[in-house]
Amino acid sequence: MIYRPAVLPLHDDNPTRRPAIVTIALIVACAIVYFFVQPSPASSTSADVVFDYRHAAVPVEIHTGKPVTPCQVVARACGQPDGALPIAPNKRIYPTLLESVFLHGSIAHLLGNVLFLWIFGNNVEDRLGRLRYLVFYLAAGVVAALGYSVVNWSSTAPLLGASGAIAGVMGAYLVWFPRARVLTLLAILPLRLPAWLVLIGWFVLQFFTGPSSQVAWVAHVTGFLFGIVVGLLVRRRAPPPPNPNAWPAPMAGLA
Repeated sequence: MIYRPAVLPLHDDNPTRRPAIVTIALIVACAIVYFFVQPSPASSTSADVVFDYRHAAVPVEIHTGKPVTPCQVVARACGQPDGALPIAPNKRIYPTLLESVFLHGSIAHLLGNVLFLWIFGNNVEDRLGRLRYLVFYLAAGVVAALGYSVVNWSSTAPLLGASGAIAGVMGAYLVWFPRARVLTLLAILPLRLPAWLVLIGWFVLQFFTGPSSQVAWVAHVTGFLFGIVVGLLVRRRAPPPPNPNAWPAPMAGLA
């Protein structure tokens, strides 16, 4: 889940030059998958479990190249006759690095992610252009999943959500629009803050995720850093367009 209750961006004052067609399409795609493709994301029936293991990236599968079995997931399943059979036979393992980006575990997970994508994605799309933005978004999702898989090398838990890809978008936004004004709910207080403060604050909070949390914070951090790198590379070629609503730049010291 990309958001934290303590820091919740609501809107940015950063106009775009053209409609965010790809960002809207990505939001619609995530909603369609959640409501019409995933069996029942909020429950844990066998159909849901099989669906998640078939379509979500699983760290241990990424480096072994083999689908996990019930025995690997639950130790007591080793005594069952089918404990050594894959949960999702004939699974296409590496395409799930992309498929995972469109899956979500709950309605709150989905809504939080698409809120962040809408706030920050439209400007990044406007800056990159639609095709490059789509490639960047998907690449950020794959890189984030790979980063999570490296750190959680032996994990058998499926990775769900667009958080890593959206974190990449946020990293690029930080580089290109650090002084954009962002209306942010800080605890219960709405404030207009510079984007750099909101995004760096969000990044720091990732490292304070509790060990029992299901939030894949490593994917967030990896995606965010990837977005910063891409943002710096692109900024070297051409600066972003000016934003009349941005916070003023710091004044130079007077000699």
